[in-house]
Amino acid sequence: MNVSLNNLESSLPKAKSRANNFGLLRLFFASLVIVSHSPELVDGDRSREILTRLFGTLSFGEIAVDGFFLISGFLIVKSFVESRSLTSYFLKRLFRIVPGYLVCFWACVLILAPLVGAKRELFTAGPIARLVGKTVFLLQPYVDGAFHGLHYELLDGPMWTIAYEFRCYIAAALLGLIGLYNPRFRLLILFLTLGFIVLNASDYFSGVSLRGDRVLGTLERNVRFLSIFLVGAIYFIFRDRIRFTNLGALIAVTSLIPMFFFHLTAEAAFAVFGGYLIFWFAFKVPVLRLGLIGQDNDISYGVYLYAWPIQSSIVWCNPSINPWVLCLLSMVGAAIFGYASWMIVERPALGWLRTRLVPLPAGQKA
Repeated sequence: MNVSLNNLESSLPKAKSRANNFGLLRLFFASLVIVSHSPELVDGDRSREILTRLFGTLSFGEIAVDGFFLISGFLIVKSFVESRSLTSYFLKRLFRIVPGYLVCFWACVLILAPLVGAKRELFTAGPIARLVGKTVFLLQPYVDGAFHGLHYELLDGPMWTIAYEFRCYIAAALLGLIGLYNPRFRLLILFLTLGFIVLNASDYFSGVSLRGDRVLGTLERNVRFLSIFLVGAIYFIFRDRIRFTNLGALIAVTSLIPMFFFHLTAEAAFAVFGGYLIFWFAFKVPVLRLGLIGQDNDISYGVYLYAWPIQSSIVWCNPSINPWVLCLLSMVGAAIFGYASWMIVERPALGWLRTRLVPLPAGQKA
């Protein structure tokens, strides 16, 4: 389909400036994943997780991942609308997540796995070829024997969400190509989003297994993440109609808390009301210095990728470690690795794309 993205961009109200707290929010959510996983990695008991103990529904880890997808829905649809071509859009998305993912994936397989129990004979042509196949679909690494004896024998647990993220990028492009971001049709995408929220809340696809699940993800999780992603997209598409105010934030909080006690409403409430709080904080709270640092040196992705291997390695060495000590040590280690990932892998990859492959207008970032 021949679609002019430039014409689509001109038909939508202009987005606000980059002076926002998105960098800080992403770093906060990456850190929240570490907080959530720390007690469970020590003893395998999720009930010790703070938010789960309080409400009995969502964990801080699930909240953090949903927060990432809400922000992503907003920013990725913005990226699609502002991209000069479909090729440019996908190249920006690929270069943002794939280099960091690949380096972390193979670092876990080739460096970490042999140190935490994987046998050397597993690194032969056949197993390596299967691991290469996993990277094609952005799946998480697995090497038999690694972290054997821990409650979760995974090299990088949270990495499974990366594939779902990229599928949302594809969905965002498809929705844009059929014109649903056009102001004349945006009510259609609103109803589509409501439909996905209802399907996710009802667990309609829970337990449904289809051929290709291992590669394409489960239907249940695809619906879950697309529903959250689309809510973020709605906040972008209707940004000329939505007003972020302190009163609105207070109403969102008071509406969100009681809904957190029920499985049926918890995630849907976080998507809608939590989404309002996220974008209110991003745009209306005075931009914090740490947030500005996060825009120029976005270590959040690296923190997210490397936190689990660091946490599991610490538990592997000291199974009885206090969860709060584990959390603190992991945050420091993940911040160091996240910064290294940004400086050595992610930023150079984006810079190469920006200056050599797809030159962008001055001031526009991939």
